Amino acid sequence: MSRKNVREEAHKLVLPITDRLGYELVEVEYVKEGTGWYLRIFIDKDEPGGVSIDDCQAVSEELGDLLDKSDLIENAYFLEISSPGIDRPLKTERDFAKSAGKEVELKLFASINGSREFKGTLQGLENGDILILDEKNKLMKFEKNNVAVIRRTIKF
Repeated sequence: MSRKNVREEAHKLVLPITDRLGYELVEVEYVKEGTGWYLRIFIDKDEPGGVSIDDCQAVSEELGDLLDKSDLIENAYFLEISSPGIDRPLKTERDFAKSAGKEVELKLFASINGSREFKGTLQGLENGDILILDEKNKLMKFEKNNVAVIRRTIKF
């Protein structure tokens, strides 16, 4: 089975688990690193403190049993359940909605006026465009297809 098919089928298996347990399924990866295969499931939740080890364990136990019964993955692999982290790239409409009003960093595939990196306050996603208010209160609009990565700014 192709990587894409494994990802899609694993997504179908884990989504009812995450929905029932109250987590957001952020992403499913199936990748080869070195000599080993990894099925990674990234979950999130809208609570202070985010995802805990207990949350990851709950999903891992249920999904592990389903994966064993389904024989979805024929070769040996490692199952990892984790949080996507606070610095995860924004991808979905939900990510943009949750991050509206927050400071973000944006990198483009091609430069605009000599720059490929921009910072500002995310205003939202509108008709496929990312709207950011820069430090001078100027509204900037970027086509989502031209954005290599956008993530929340982490301040320490």
